[in-house]
Amino acid sequence: MTASVPPSPPSSSSSGSGEDGGELDPRFVEFARQVFDTARRGEAATLATLIDQGLPPNLRNEKGDSLVMLASYHGHAAAVRALVQRGADPNLRNDNGQTPIAGAAFKGYVDVIGALLESGADVEGASPDGRTALMIAAMFNRADIVDLLLARGANPAAHDAAGNTALDVANAMGAVDTAAQLAAKGGARRA
Repeated sequence: MTASVPPSPPSSSSSGSGEDGGELDPRFVEFARQVFDTARRGEAATLATLIDQGLPPNLRNEKGDSLVMLASYHGHAAAVRALVQRGADPNLRNDNGQTPIAGAAFKGYVDVIGALLESGADVEGASPDGRTALMIAAMFNRADIVDLLLARGANPAAHDAAGNTALDVANAMGAVDTAAQLAAKGGARRA
């Protein structure tokens, strides 16, 4: 993709309809698709150039996924850093209420979580169901991420909407390593 912005970028979304209710120029829709693919591929230098040329750093796709969300979910710490250094919000939730840190925890990208936390991401960042990144990491037996999140202040006693803690969900999922890890660190169980 070439690093040039089309003449009239939208302010925040590529939903397919213009501000006047009409359709967006198909060339812009294609450009936006390419930008989102660039974030998925983690092309940090290209993203930096595009933002420096005027692309909104918090641009979102039709699902509300920001460039940071896409870079995080696909494991690209350098792209996350480049985006946040240019004003992208590391806590911007998608339309499902999910945060970039939760997406990175789900996928197991400890370096991305480190980049997000260095950039000011909320270590708790609970989804609408109350699940935190720590709970997600615990569920999928990601001990290195659990260590990082705990070291950065994640609350092991936090409860999701069903009343479960990280230790509870680790036990429920059979994640023996993270369950033992949380129990050894005094992880809370459901009250």
